[in-house]
Amino acid sequence: MEERQTKPINYLDHAATSWPKPPEVMQAMQTAMVEAAANPGRGSHKMAVKASRVMFESRRTLSRLLRVHNPNDVVFTHNTTEALNLAIKGILRKGDYVVATMVEHNSVRRPLEYLKRTLGIHVDYVPVDHQGNLDWNKLKDALSRKPKLVVCSHSSNLLGSILPIAEMGELAHKHGAVFLVDAAQSAGCIDIDVHAMNVDLLAFPGHKGLLGPQGTGGLYISPSIDLEPLLHGGTGSQSEEVEQPSVRPDRYEAGTPNTIGIAGLRAGVEKVMEMSTLHIYQHEWDLTQQMIEGIRRINGLQILGPHQGAPRTGIVSFMSDRIDSSEIAFRLDREYGIAVRAGMHCTPLAHQTADTLQTGAVRASVGVSTTVEEADAFIDAVSQICGKA
Repeated sequence: MEERQTKPINYLDHAATSWPKPPEVMQAMQTAMVEAAANPGRGSHKMAVKASRVMFESRRTLSRLLRVHNPNDVVFTHNTTEALNLAIKGILRKGDYVVATMVEHNSVRRPLEYLKRTLGIHVDYVPVDHQGNLDWNKLKDALSRKPKLVVCSHSSNLLGSILPIAEMGELAHKHGAVFLVDAAQSAGCIDIDVHAMNVDLLAFPGHKGLLGPQGTGGLYISPSIDLEPLLHGGTGSQSEEVEQPSVRPDRYEAGTPNTIGIAGLRAGVEKVMEMSTLHIYQHEWDLTQQMIEGIRRINGLQILGPHQGAPRTGIVSFMSDRIDSSEIAFRLDREYGIAVRAGMHCTPLAHQTADTLQTGAVRASVGVSTTVEEADAFIDAVSQICGKA
């Protein structure tokens, strides 16, 4: 894929935030700042109406991408973390039982552990192997205990592994559970159909694979589910009532939204649909295979996640038996101008699974703008730092 602009660095941290953004995203945000910077839904003047149109069209665009029937079932949040908190805290009650997995991000684990401490909910984390494959026997055993909620990360932000959410959702529904999916690493690079995949709640970021700006994200909420709102306040609707409105999406969007950012998000989603998630996935997979092959030739490095040739998102994590992960990342940045991430990646459960809880790992993650030449430069730099075979 073509580079979007001249890059001052070799950016391989797309799993955190995609960069650079398409020019269309920046243009949409600038236009919204000039023409639609009023409060949507709070006034009838022209600029407020334009702001409302930005929100509606963005919701509709996301609905096309995710195959959502009613755009009002897509609620905007500031990020995936807020969306997950809304889903988890909005549905669970005292004593409920939850099933999650051993690749969950802290955005899932910490809310669950908080509710475990404060409401006495019960949580089981289903094991996965070193490649990120789920232990189906353990999952079925956990489901037999009738959980209220099943939650999983669609793709691990450490391993790059992809869980079969359609099959998991089908099993969850057979046991009467609500199915929540964390699409932080999959939205924009894996085709998602919330209905075909049996998803009741889908949390997604705007700033990663959807190519939008930071401060954007959302939650799909099945029409059969009524969550307790995370925030209470002004919505511009049913203002005479003391309770939060019952109508969607107002019920879950208290306060002034990030209209400018959401305008940029819409442009990013349109770019994703123009390229197609299938094309994006193939591009990123090809690059990961190139990087895995190069890292395999370097002595003392261990690659985490699925074996070469297996499905994965655009993430390649590794560790050295001689050099600290943080040092490798530091040297890649300072000596070679390559941006990666090292450490725990906010997912200690996945590190526990990979036996890297004490060491952490270096994570290189590619995106739609990453080139073959950048992947080669990364391999050469790691080889010089860690030593050739």
